[in-house]
Amino acid sequence: MKTQIIECVPNFSEGRDPEIINAIANAIRSTEGVSLLDIDPGQSTNRTVYTFVGSPDAVVEGALNGARIAYKLIDMSKQKGEHPRLGALDVCPFIPVQGVDMDDCVQCSHKFAQKLSLELKVPVFLYGFAAKQEYRQTVPQIRAGEYEGLSQKLTSPEWKPDYGPNEFIARWGATMSGARKFLIAYNVNLIATKEQSHRIALNIREKGPNSGQHSQRLKATQAMGWWLDEANIAQVTVNILDHEITPIHAVYEEVVTNAKQLKLPVTGSQIVGLVPLKAILEAAEYYIKKDDLFVLEEDQKVHLAITRLGLNSLGPFVPNQRIIEYMLSDDKKGALVKKSVKEFVESVGARTTAPGGGSVAANVGALGAALAAMVGKMSYGKKVFEHNDRVMRRLIPPLHSSITEILALIDSDTNAYNDYVMALKLPHTTPEEVDARNEAIERGVKGAIAVPLNLARIVSQLWDNVKELAHVIHYPTKSDLQVGANCLKVGVLGAYYNVITNVSDIKDENYKRRIMTEIESYKSLAEKSCEEVLKILDERDPHK
Repeated sequence: MKTQIIECVPNFSEGRDPEIINAIANAIRSTEGVSLLDIDPGQSTNRTVYTFVGSPDAVVEGALNGARIAYKLIDMSKQKGEHPRLGALDVCPFIPVQGVDMDDCVQCSHKFAQKLSLELKVPVFLYGFAAKQEYRQTVPQIRAGEYEGLSQKLTSPEWKPDYGPNEFIARWGATMSGARKFLIAYNVNLIATKEQSHRIALNIREKGPNSGQHSQRLKATQAMGWWLDEANIAQVTVNILDHEITPIHAVYEEVVTNAKQLKLPVTGSQIVGLVPLKAILEAAEYYIKKDDLFVLEEDQKVHLAITRLGLNSLGPFVPNQRIIEYMLSDDKKGALVKKSVKEFVESVGARTTAPGGGSVAANVGALGAALAAMVGKMSYGKKVFEHNDRVMRRLIPPLHSSITEILALIDSDTNAYNDYVMALKLPHTTPEEVDARNEAIERGVKGAIAVPLNLARIVSQLWDNVKELAHVIHYPTKSDLQVGANCLKVGVLGAYYNVITNVSDIKDENYKRRIMTEIESYKSLAEKSCEEVLKILDERDPHK
């Protein structure tokens, strides 16, 4: 089972006083089970975004600890800033990261809202996936009228808080607690007026007047324009509510298009808080495809995205401090893929059932993909290989990316086996327990089948590339590809043996037939393809 991790990103309405900012940070940081990942204050916005992670109970307590300090130190009756706000702790979202789902985050938002309202006696509204009413689903819906209009808003029955008193607390205002997907707070820099930046914001966001002929209306976005006094520039500030619908680069390019129409320069962009690795890599892939570039390594893709989006324009964008996966990288000593070669081999040779053949098969398969990728790279990039440039740019990337995919299966196979063992240990004294245990065992067996089957699937997609490589690689690397092809075949054979061993325990005959047909096809393909690769290499002219 993966550790349960929820991200909490409370936005406090104070971005200028370092003593208050640090006091809130220390309150969150001191919470047991919480890791404070980022503090992002804004002078002009007069707002600080804190990002921390932890277990469900820990993040709720961390948010409460921050709120307790804010209640003592922030007075909303004196607060002004560029960013819209409703209260001292303006918004407090809970976001699933690992081992949890959205329902867990909804529970956290309710628990936090209830505890906050009872302890501090302040009004709290629920939003996002935690919302109870359709007209309260989004932050802009609830925040309409902002702090200044809150006292009047609370007199309306339809705006009775979900938790807490239905009264205006001048010092605090109100808080929004919710559950949502990963939101990316993204700002694009313009040398323009605040009004011009807002005009572009209205034109690109999902809702609002559409004044541009070329705007495609960016779905799942909220946007506005503001002035950033400390940098002497304007920004189009965008909340990307779902980066899988509208990615970062789409926002940037759309702002650039609109700015060109108004003859305004774009001078880079800024991510507030943290960002998922996938969002950065998607931006890199966009520019790679757009400009027909050849970039393989993940860190190089990250560098490309940072450069093309101008993320260093207002301050350094340090990947290890801004990309959430890099901050949460799993360095557990027990992870097989993190072990040295010596440690891995010794763990296989220990008197334990796991790691076993499945993990070894994945390891060998990854080595095969790595060798194929290596010989491709050794036959690319020099003038003598220029005639194969286009071919290598096509053949190498799938081989390179498959290494990471296959490596992940080393631990997945052992984890799947452990899940099966746990199912065997479930109680089975009553008919209900017996049924639950049998279901868990069936799921465990299917999980143990899915991992090697996935290994065979990945490798089976590589054979055409490997065969084509055999015709064109630099001849002195021939033996490396011979070893690589055999490693890929052995990886598939290992997957085959694991599948047929486990499938015998499955009662679903239709499932068994489908799985056996699929794995047999991968085995046949591996044996035939490996033989073809070796034949091609054996028949190669050493001088070509």
